[in-house]
Amino acid sequence: MLRNPIAVKIVNSSSNPLPAYATVGSSGMDIYAHITHPLSLLPFERSLVSTGIFVQIPDGYELQIRPRSGLALKQGITCLNSPGTIDADYRGEIKVLLVNLSAELQTIEPGSRIAQMVLQKVEKISWLAVENLDETTRAAGGFGHTGLL
Repeated sequence: MLRNPIAVKIVNSSSNPLPAYATVGSSGMDIYAHITHPLSLLPFERSLVSTGIFVQIPDGYELQIRPRSGLALKQGITCLNSPGTIDADYRGEIKVLLVNLSAELQTIEPGSRIAQMVLQKVEKISWLAVENLDETTRAAGGFGHTGLL
């Protein structure tokens, strides 16, 4: 049972179910392909796939579109620009940018679960311009600095 869920307005122009949590502990809701015919993707081909859903995200939040692990494992299909950000002031249809990273042709059927959607709180930044930043042990050490690469 969700505690104090945030009400989000949604329009579903597809015949697919509304996005929903699969389990009590799920953080993402599966979203579905709103297509009329199977969509075939060649290796490394990408496509923008309709979902038929439109949302009104509350101020201070974003929706993130993320890959489905099962789709990535079984078919090599994942989301580009991941996580995809849907801003609170966007009112257009949610579409998912999919890519086939496998070595074989892959097909997405109408109504297939193609991604997951997570509602995330967003903090706004107020810049404080300074001449120097506080020192740390890591300092400017970047990629590979910790020896874990």
